[in-house]
Amino acid sequence: MKDFKHTRFAGIIPARYASSRFPGKPLALLGNLPVIQRVYEQALKSLEIVFVATDDERIKETVLAFGGKVIMTSPDHKSGTDRCSEAVFKIESETGLKIDIVINIQGDEPFIKPEQIDLLKSCFEDDSVEIATLIRKVMPLEDLSNINETKVVITKKGDAIYFSRAIIPFLRDIEMNEWPLKHDFYKHLGIYAYRTDALMKLTALKRSSLEIAESLEQNRWIENGYRIRTALTDWESIGIDTPEDLDRANDLIKNFI
Repeated sequence: MKDFKHTRFAGIIPARYASSRFPGKPLALLGNLPVIQRVYEQALKSLEIVFVATDDERIKETVLAFGGKVIMTSPDHKSGTDRCSEAVFKIESETGLKIDIVINIQGDEPFIKPEQIDLLKSCFEDDSVEIATLIRKVMPLEDLSNINETKVVITKKGDAIYFSRAIIPFLRDIEMNEWPLKHDFYKHLGIYAYRTDALMKLTALKRSSLEIAESLEQNRWIENGYRIRTALTDWESIGIDTPEDLDRANDLIKNFI
């Protein structure tokens, strides 16, 4: 993009009410505010355009009540990426705005820092970048075995080679508890950005074998030849997947905002 200063970014926060582990979590109170409002207000610190994309009237009414913008989307989407694709199409159609790059912000990440969104945006100063995401370096002695924390290997330029729930790479002839001391391992943080035209193409792709194997949609993009640029952040992602996570988040919120 030749004139990066005038690039129009839009933050889209996919939010579902249904969740097997925590139904209704976007509306759960974190401190005195709903989780979705915390996410929205953090996103506004970096982005001028922010929409919640949902299929649920309760979430819609909550967003409107705190003065946020919301777009209704289909209940049939399989992923947040699919929901973002429909949302950006509707936003452009209804507002007349041309959105250049979409930031997909997880609706259960109320501690997302504006500096992290800014870092993701900066990836697109490189005209060749179509998709970007954040990663962080694993600390020495940190546990790598959690299958719910996605690991990634990258090129020297910072493009993702592969994402896995397994520990990658495997270090031969070294005790596993010493691996983070002997090699740089990276964990993936679930925030993405896409050029709008690339986003539309991604959602038209059929599910791939590596995506199905790992249950990680980003492997579909790699398997189809797309490059995902990564940016390194020092901040950990703190998501809310369960009521227990919310309890821990309520202990943290007093010192965060």
